[in-house]
Amino acid sequence: MTEQTGQDLDSPTDRDILTTRLLPAPRARVFAAWTDPEQLARWWGPAGFTNSFQEFDLRPGGQWRFTMHAPDGAGFPNHSVFRDIKPQERIVFDHLSGPLFQVTATFADQDGGTLLSFRMRFGSVEECEAIKRYALEGNEQVFDRLVALLAEG
Repeated sequence: MTEQTGQDLDSPTDRDILTTRLLPAPRARVFAAWTDPEQLARWWGPAGFTNSFQEFDLRPGGQWRFTMHAPDGAGFPNHSVFRDIKPQERIVFDHLSGPLFQVTATFADQDGGTLLSFRMRFGSVEECEAIKRYALEGNEQVFDRLVALLAEG
């Protein structure tokens, strides 16, 4: 996958799933929730899921390996590689453990909070459409969990 920049969020394609949310917290706090593995493990994934992180090396080329555990106990191993980290502005990583996609998360000050934009870019329209059926709702659940974590202070 090619490296993307935050500017690409201005022009989504038909290979993208884009989710945005205005979060009621300062950008530094939101970015910390994304970059501190203890916090990230608490909110990443849809409602009812938990996480076990095996590796979290937040730097370009660094690995992120974890298992998402579904409420029924099923485990879903995940492997990603970080491509770009710009503190409090952008995180880009490639999700390599199928389905394959690149995530670009951007963080911007807005209305006293943080506008989080989360783009999943797939290799083809067909791959995007296959995932979109459950990813749109799943992404909203992930953001709900992030809001709950941020409310804890």
